[in-house]
Amino acid sequence: MKKHIVRLSVEERQNLIDLVRKGKVAAYKRRGAQILLKADIGKDGPGLKDEQIVQELGVSVRTVERLRERLCRLGFENCLIRARGKARKRKLDGVQEAQLVTLVCSSPPEGSVRWTLRMLADKMVELDYVDELSYETVRQVLKKTKLSPGREKSGASLP
Repeated sequence: MKKHIVRLSVEERQNLIDLVRKGKVAAYKRRGAQILLKADIGKDGPGLKDEQIVQELGVSVRTVERLRERLCRLGFENCLIRARGKARKRKLDGVQEAQLVTLVCSSPPEGSVRWTLRMLADKMVELDYVDELSYETVRQVLKKTKLSPGREKSGASLP
């Protein structure tokens, strides 16, 4: 016996049918509407089993299970809306990014022709601008600011 049963009202069923028939609708919404229509145990008799839905629509069993659960947990209006992703916390704030840019524009250490990403990350830690910093974060910041330790036009390398 399924834990999450799909029982759609006549209006909900019609909304989903209209959604599937629309010309322009996001693929994930259309797929979700198709899954819910096939899983509905409404007036057309018992809904299809998850395995049958998987066969007909080419989705995974987990997708069907997850959508059933979302319908029961969030309700009809919200089950087909994608959840917003959580924004990642920035690794460097504006001041630290400015310090990095200043460092890139300065002369490289003795014995080096130019800054490398790893050298920049290590120098930021050495100067106590940050506790730890990966060279990948340095790369992303420099890409965002269109600076590169190896590009001559950026002012970040020596002639």
